[in-house]
Amino acid sequence: MDLFPIFLKLSARPCIVIGAGNLAESKIESLRAANAHVTVIAPNARERILAMAEAGEIHYHPREYAQGDLAGNFLVVAATDNPAVNRAVFAEAEQSNILCNAVDDPPFCDFYFPSVVRRGDLQIAISTAGASPALAQRLRKELNAQLPLDLGDWLNDLGNLRREVVQAEPLNEERRLLLHQLAQRDVCGFDGCPSRQMARAHARTNPMPAEPELS
Repeated sequence: MDLFPIFLKLSARPCIVIGAGNLAESKIESLRAANAHVTVIAPNARERILAMAEAGEIHYHPREYAQGDLAGNFLVVAATDNPAVNRAVFAEAEQSNILCNAVDDPPFCDFYFPSVVRRGDLQIAISTAGASPALAQRLRKELNAQLPLDLGDWLNDLGNLRREVVQAEPLNEERRLLLHQLAQRDVCGFDGCPSRQMARAHARTNPMPAEPELS
């Protein structure tokens, strides 16, 4: 199966989850972590999901799914314990060009939720195309154990330094090599950080071209 790996911006996009049990809870949490506007439809819900609704973090409708519920949504997660309902949701999503994930039912998925290792803005996503979520979870645990806990903070400092370099140097091979070099060095947020001092010295050898004078 050929899958296109992608990280989507879901901030403020309407997403809907059909189901509010154990299968749905982690999907709702993932969508909330991406700042999606989440609506949940299910006759009953777990306590954690009810708490999110009471806190105004999601919209919860305590009823069964009905045809037409997906209108206006960007994506849908079908997470009930009833395969017939999940497949009805998938059918409506297909008709409406809405991305659908039917939990634990790979043939009825347009996308999969990966296992994710996070360190701040760094995300490593692992997918087995639905073949073995257990393997994806095992790999996630192994990667999580190997990556330093402060990797996200380091990435934040590296990103800030990269922006300084991009503003100071033209887009050329010298700049590209410097950015690769910085990605292998210790970087901190202090002005006197040796890597920042090195980058500033490099900028003096690779300055932006002078602006042409206006006639």
